[in-house]
Amino acid sequence: MLEKMIPIVREAGDIVLSAHDIWSHTHEKTSAADLVTEYDLAVENFLKEKLPPLAPGSIFFGEEETENADPGRGWAFIVDPIDGTTNFVRGLRQSAISVALAHDGVLEYGVVYDPYKDELFSARRGGGAFLNGRPIHVSRRPLSEGVFGMGTAIYRREYLEPTMRLAEQLFRRSCDFRRLGAAALDLCDVACGRTELFFEYSLCPWDYAAGSLIITEAGGFVSTLEGGPLPLADRCSVWASNQVNQDVLKELEV
Repeated sequence: MLEKMIPIVREAGDIVLSAHDIWSHTHEKTSAADLVTEYDLAVENFLKEKLPPLAPGSIFFGEEETENADPGRGWAFIVDPIDGTTNFVRGLRQSAISVALAHDGVLEYGVVYDPYKDELFSARRGGGAFLNGRPIHVSRRPLSEGVFGMGTAIYRREYLEPTMRLAEQLFRRSCDFRRLGAAALDLCDVACGRTELFFEYSLCPWDYAAGSLIITEAGGFVSTLEGGPLPLADRCSVWASNQVNQDVLKELEV
């Protein structure tokens, strides 16, 4: 299945790289912080055409069109056509295409592709995690020697204070932090050992589905900030770390 998914996702990356005059193709959805571009729609439509035939009877659960379907039943593609749309619009070149395939609520395959760096992360449940075909693993560094990533839940500003409170606690224990604006890539950074952990108070399934599988297959740990499993149909908080820092969450005021 990965051998079939990967070329499709790479081809979708060509749509991202072809983008020009992006501001004139951008619209607000709910606010100036919640944007959609014609390229988001073009990537999603392309993936909606190409992916479901790989798993006949599957549903397509995408950021721009969910079909009002339950991704916890049967085969379901969970897709973010351009994760990091604000970065994309502003030319920051830190965006990715994220595709997961789940069966009866269990993540089976995940692909996250950064077309700017030509970095493709992939994983199959029980089969390990890879970057451009080479195995990857989370780091073994403790937070005191490490860097953490974070998101700021820009669509849920009520999480501003707890986000900053948790970031301060982690910053005091770490070397530094990053806020890069594309959760799928933030999760992959943990998976390949570039950072030691990542958190955000509110993400959608298409933001974290593929990345969470890639982390676990790379030897890492993923949960909600409350310590529970990540749902596939609802927005939730996300905590991802290497094994060394798995218990750090228990020591923090969340």
